[in-house]
Amino acid sequence: MSALIYVLNGPNLNLLGSREPEIYGTGTLDDLETLCSETAEGLGVGVDFRQSNIEGELISWVQEARTRAAGLIINPAGYSHTSIALMDAIQALDIPVIEVHLSNIHKRESFRHHSYVSRAADGVICGLGFAGYRLALIALSDILEEDQ
Repeated sequence: MSALIYVLNGPNLNLLGSREPEIYGTGTLDDLETLCSETAEGLGVGVDFRQSNIEGELISWVQEARTRAAGLIINPAGYSHTSIALMDAIQALDIPVIEVHLSNIHKRESFRHHSYVSRAADGVICGLGFAGYRLALIALSDILEEDQ
């Protein structure tokens, strides 16, 4: 069985394509899921793609990943800057974690420059749009291959 990678997306990402397209692009969440599924298939890994606007649900999924996933990609969106609980859940993982942001959070409002999740992640990709997810999948696939 191939390695399973969780791809978790935080609040408001269900509005991709219609919310601030000048920042987040015109692709939808369904488009992003298709990109991740196709990329994962090409890499020989599985992907479990999810989105929630609810912090507690994201935390539950991170905890679930402890026993079900080989790696985690997370775009915590607004929770990046506010959620110590999400950071704590990620720190409890023993799998590689990559944080992804569609926009470059460091070029935006100052409150977006700090991410609690970054303290727990093994890597961070920001500002590359949907390509950031593809790169995160490639990186996790490479990390998982090295660990075998």
